Amino acid sequence: MYKGLDIAADIKEKRLEWIGHVVRMDQGRTVKKIFGSKLDIRGRRGRLGLRWLEDVEKDLWEMKVKRWGQKAVDREEWASIIMEAKFFRGPKSE
Repeated sequence: MYKGLDIAADIKEKRLEWIGHVVRMDQGRTVKKIFGSKLDIRGRRGRLGLRWLEDVEKDLWEMKVKRWGQKAVDREEWASIIMEAKFFRGPKSE
């Protein structure tokens, strides 16, 4: 039933769609304010888990996309990056 379905690629594609949407939002929107702010949360010990944005930036770095914030403003260019991410398999690991 799910043969040929690459869930990881679908998730990466949706994350890139969302981050592009947030970058293009007006500055007054709540989501945009939260996205642009750095929260200082204390109290957790040990290694902090990866943040969502760090994970998306890692995917973009693996795809060799530079200045993604500027590219996200241009819808056509961002759509081509999303299509590339859909078929990108990542670096070869042994």
